[in-house]
Amino acid sequence: MKTIIDELYLQLKTSTAQIDNYVTEDVQWHVSAPINDLHSKTKVISEFWQPLQHALPDIERKPFINIENEYQGNQWIASTGYFVGTFTKDLLGIPATNRTLYLRYTELVQLEGSKIKTCYIILDFLDAMNQAGVNPLRKSLGHAGLVMPPSTMDGLSRAGVTTEASEKSQQLVLNMLEELGRFDGKSLESMQLQNYWHNDFMWYGPAGIGTTRGIDGFRANHQGPFVFSFPDRSVDHKATLIADGNYVATGGWPHMHGTHSVAGWLGLPPCHKELSLRVMDIWRREGEHLKENWVAIDIIDMCEQMGLDVFAMMKQQFTGKI
Repeated sequence: MKTIIDELYLQLKTSTAQIDNYVTEDVQWHVSAPINDLHSKTKVISEFWQPLQHALPDIERKPFINIENEYQGNQWIASTGYFVGTFTKDLLGIPATNRTLYLRYTELVQLEGSKIKTCYIILDFLDAMNQAGVNPLRKSLGHAGLVMPPSTMDGLSRAGVTTEASEKSQQLVLNMLEELGRFDGKSLESMQLQNYWHNDFMWYGPAGIGTTRGIDGFRANHQGPFVFSFPDRSVDHKATLIADGNYVATGGWPHMHGTHSVAGWLGLPPCHKELSLRVMDIWRREGEHLKENWVAIDIIDMCEQMGLDVFAMMKQQFTGKI
């Protein structure tokens, strides 16, 4: 399935002059740190697209999930995959390697008519740093490296999708999210995840956390460190909820808030500040359970709120390697 956002990126590779055909006059483009919020199509080109194309002259966008549906009267698209290209020039200070770079992205796009009105996109710059040989934070507890497409390989093929399947997937995700809210603050087992997730489900997290497998792996490598470090966390903004067959996507900007009260998350000491979290999720349902979950978290933005400049830390580490 090719979407308007796919068509935009294909056009941008050759010329930015036709951007008016794809975005509204008042387009809002929200990018992960350090780019952040862009409030005009001119800035979308100069501060988002051109730095990518400069660093990766042969850049190609390779989605492996595209889903689309209506939410509260607006049409939305969710997508995840990689920007791929030869890393010939530095990207926002990340040192070029002259090798292939896989820059993971996850995005939520709101349409107005046939044009893009709002885009939320998280680029995993921390993973790009790792590929360049530097890691300002601790190593991921989960598996670090390329994230896989759906095991069913149907993320771009929406043939045969039914309303009934979409509604079933949406309700399962909503029930699962409600279950996560039942954490008693003491035992991770107070959340009955086995009722919603396959025992061998895959959780594809960002660099700094990594990929985990199964409920035990998820609890050990992500959920435990996170929920105990942010005991008052809450989901208080949901930009959209897209249900499309066996796939569901949600997220916000920010999507959650929580006070970083306890050490554990990413191995960082608590800053005792309330942080906002930019988060996006895409789930795939298989039968009666969720089998795969692609997760994007703007970790660099969270660190910035803690007073940590990940890009400065990267530069210092890289300088020490020379």
